[in-house]
Amino acid sequence: MSLEMSAKNLASAMVTEAQENSKSSIDLKAESTLEKIEGTEAMSKRQRKKLMKQKQWEEQRDLRKKKRKEKRLKRKLERQSQLESSNEGGIRKRMHRNIVPSTLRLIIDCSFDSLMELKDVKKLHKQIQRCYAENRKALHPVQFYLTSHGGQLKDNMDETDKGWVNWKDIYIKSEHYSELIKKEDLVYLTSDSPDVLNELDESKAYVIGGLVDHNHHKGITYKRAQELGITHAQLPLGVFVKMNSRKVLAVNHVFEIILAYLEKRVWEEAFFTVLPPRKGAKPLHAITDACVCKLKDSEEVQDEVSDSD
Repeated sequence: MSLEMSAKNLASAMVTEAQENSKSSIDLKAESTLEKIEGTEAMSKRQRKKLMKQKQWEEQRDLRKKKRKEKRLKRKLERQSQLESSNEGGIRKRMHRNIVPSTLRLIIDCSFDSLMELKDVKKLHKQIQRCYAENRKALHPVQFYLTSHGGQLKDNMDETDKGWVNWKDIYIKSEHYSELIKKEDLVYLTSDSPDVLNELDESKAYVIGGLVDHNHHKGITYKRAQELGITHAQLPLGVFVKMNSRKVLAVNHVFEIILAYLEKRVWEEAFFTVLPPRKGAKPLHAITDACVCKLKDSEEVQDEVSDSD
């Protein structure tokens, strides 16, 4: 009997304690809610608006994330579509133009690296990029060689144009061109040569000096050709063109003139297709004709003066 009473008392005590704990929890929640309400009421209108905006921002977090993902996917698909369209257009264009590669070898001699400052090496790099791009889209692309590749030029290409290792239709060699091609096949193109190149022989390998020197090393490519005992020649620029500056052209201009000649087979057309306006290039025959006209006008005036006398 006493055991039963003890158990009942224990159970009664536990129920009472649970009720008190529950009541205490409810009281705390009510107190917290009341504090929040009082806190909200105590806020200014601006603070309440700010709180609402923050709440909306947090609620829309997943939606914003989804939209950003959709936007990235859309841009990716657009880029892929443009790339495919461009590639298809390029292939159709090349097929339409009947590309016929030339057997002519065109070499950029990069053995002057140590003679250039870094800023000039960077300019040479850009000129080489232009040569590569023009050869890729030419009607008669040449067999393009880049020799003595190393030093500052290679370092700059590794740093700013890592894609060069994947270039196609080009032979990039660390060796000197004289180690790769027979001496009798070589022709060094230099504006200091006394010999003028009238025709291109597509069985030959023409060398362009890879040098940006701003007149610091005049005649160096001509001297190199003489030292190596190889044939040298200059483009027939002076035969067809009158220029305001020296006849020294940038590497890419010489390269592009060769490509233009292979397509047009007329030197004058090749020159004026490529030469930039800043060079002040004018057709030599036009200047000659103008001089003849002036001379005739002068003679006519003198005749008129003589008749009046």
